Amino acid sequence: MLVNYVLVFIIIMSVLSFITMGTDKRRAQKGRSRYRIPEKRLWWLAILGGAPGGWLGMVTFRHKTRHTSFQIGFPALAILQVALLGALFFIGG
Repeated sequence: MLVNYVLVFIIIMSVLSFITMGTDKRRAQKGRSRYRIPEKRLWWLAILGGAPGGWLGMVTFRHKTRHTSFQIGFPALAILQVALLGALFFIGG
């Protein structure tokens, strides 16, 4: 039962993170630096379960791909979150 809640939470956070990446990329392209989404917010979305969506957003929108912390951090967090979900599934959470 717990695994279902965690799965839904990760999906929601991932969708949010994906959309946020796309929004920030669009704002960057239009030169709206005043309205850009802070990197800190992108990181919090990833840490709170949105890393898979954030990573997919990075690849899809080619956004933040030059930042080493994003190149390494987002995939690592995504793998960790999916592994946690897998572990919960196999222990019957």
